[in-house]
Amino acid sequence: EPIQERFFRPHFLQAPGDLTVQEGKLCRMDCKASVSGLPTPDLSWQLNGRPIRPDSNHKMLVRENGVHSLIIEPVTARDAGIYTCIASNRAGENSFSLELTVAAKEVQKAPVFIEKLQNTGVTEGFPVRLECRISGEPSPQIFWKKENESLTYNTDRVSMHQDNYGYICLLIQGATKEDAGWYTVSAKNEAGIVSCTARLDVYTQWQQPPQQTKPKKVRPSASRYAALCDQGLDIKAAFQPEANPVHLTMQPGLVESDDL
Repeated sequence: EPIQERFFRPHFLQAPGDLTVQEGKLCRMDCKASVSGLPTPDLSWQLNGRPIRPDSNHKMLVRENGVHSLIIEPVTARDAGIYTCIASNRAGENSFSLELTVAAKEVQKAPVFIEKLQNTGVTEGFPVRLECRISGEPSPQIFWKKENESLTYNTDRVSMHQDNYGYICLLIQGATKEDAGWYTVSAKNEAGIVSCTARLDVYTQWQQPPQQTKPKKVRPSASRYAALCDQGLDIKAAFQPEANPVHLTMQPGLVESDDL
C-alpha cells in the first residue's frame, strides 16, 4: 500500500508570558513551535488583532534552533497592547497571546547640591554633624572620603546617614584631633556625578583666639557655645568684645593656637 503522508497542526514548545518594558528600551519576544511532520508552520504576529509588518522598529527573526523572535526597538507607548503569535500549516493552527505594558521613560537628572557641606568647628569630645542635601534622578549613591581615605562602613563612633528627602549626614560621636581634616561627599547616578568638600576643625576645650591689640568680634558656633556653657565658664568673658582678655592670658596652662 502506498505510504500516506500525515500532517499535524503545530503546537508551541516555548512561549513568553506578559511583559513590562520601559519606554525607549528593547523588547524581545521569543517562542518555539513544533510539528510532527511537514510542512513547517508559518508564524505571524498581531497587535490587538492587527498584523504586524516588519519595519525599522519591528524585526522578526528565526534562529537555527527553531526559535522565532519579535524584536521591538525602541519601544514606544504605541507598542503597548495584546500580542498574538499564530503558527499555521495545512493541518491547522495554534496561537498564544501576551500583554505588553510600556512603562514611562525614566527621568534622569544628574545629582546637584541643594545645600553644600559647610566648614565646621567642634570642641574636642563633643559630637559633630557634617550635613548637606542632594537631589537627582534616579536617587544617587553617596560616597564619603576623609582626605584621600574612603569611609566605607559605619562604626559606633563614625556613621553615615541619608533619608528619602536628600539629606546626607556624617555623624561623629566624641570628636578627636584625628578627626580634623578635609571631608568630601560625592553623589553619583547614571546621569552624572558631583562632589563637595569642607573642613572640620577640632579644638581643645581651653583654646582661645590669638590676642590682638583691638578685640576681634567672634561669632561662636552652637557647639562651641554649648561646650563652654557645660564647663561653667563665663560666656560674656569668652565671647563679648568688651570683655577684658588680660585675665585669660595670665592664667597658667592656657594654650594659644594659630589655627583659630
